[in-house]
Amino acid sequence: MEHEHHHRGSSSRMLTYALVVTAAFALVELAGGVLSGSLALLSDAGHMFTDVLALGLSLGAALVAGRQATARHTFGFLRAEILVALVNGIALVGISLLVINEALGRLSHPTPVDADLMLIVAVAGMGANILGMALLHRGSKDNLNVRGAFLHMMGDLLSSFGVIAAALLIRFFGWQEADALIGLAIAAIIMVGAYRLISQSVSILLEAVPKHIQLEEVEEAMSSVEGVIMVHDLHVWTLSSGVYALSGHVVVDDRQVSACSPVLRQLERMLEERFHIGHATLQIETEVCPGNGCAINCRDGERRD
Repeated sequence: MEHEHHHRGSSSRMLTYALVVTAAFALVELAGGVLSGSLALLSDAGHMFTDVLALGLSLGAALVAGRQATARHTFGFLRAEILVALVNGIALVGISLLVINEALGRLSHPTPVDADLMLIVAVAGMGANILGMALLHRGSKDNLNVRGAFLHMMGDLLSSFGVIAAALLIRFFGWQEADALIGLAIAAIIMVGAYRLISQSVSILLEAVPKHIQLEEVEEAMSSVEGVIMVHDLHVWTLSSGVYALSGHVVVDDRQVSACSPVLRQLERMLEERFHIGHATLQIETEVCPGNGCAINCRDGERRD
């Protein structure tokens, strides 16, 4: 648990640094777009301001996720970052659609711009995006919320490359349509990233088994622990990024309750070490309960009087 708090604290710091850098350069791009008359720069500035919003939401979710559990929210607020990741994914879809609409409009009505100023500001914006992505790269590997912010910045970095390429083509060849064509390609890349983020978020919210875990393998591993006869009614799901939970019924030989404790400890240790499942809730059952009329046919998972 201490490791989880440290991990989330580190994610919050990374998000804070990236938020400051992105907000500063969004203002620079906004000013550059106004001065140069570049719609591409203004659009990229708007994209960066969307990144600022996404980073702010991600930071807020990371802070909320670190709050202690309450009597009402017994798992704490870990799912907050998944909800924000879903919102970020939907926002990415909206951004890509806006880029497509803008690109189609620019193909129909090209607008002359100051290519030199456009190029200088776009290069500065690219540097800011690279710095922001470097800050978020490590956390994006194991935190879905940070990954959402990382994808936002990656999309903006691609936008910066597109603006730079368009500025060069306009500067040397006078090809105003270049920016629109590159914008369409950027929108497609953003859409792919958004789909992946939304898919992962929805999968977690629907409590699907994590991709790196095979339920049959977990059941087999638990059944192989000494003292365990069989396992049934097994569920594995993701609470939040890197936090996995399990519940299930474990059938053991008829024995005293105190004798079941070592079996439980061994199961919990195995699940943590092999599958990285840190929250396991296991119900111990026996094939034959003391007293009359309490036989349990656990092998087909059904109770029988």
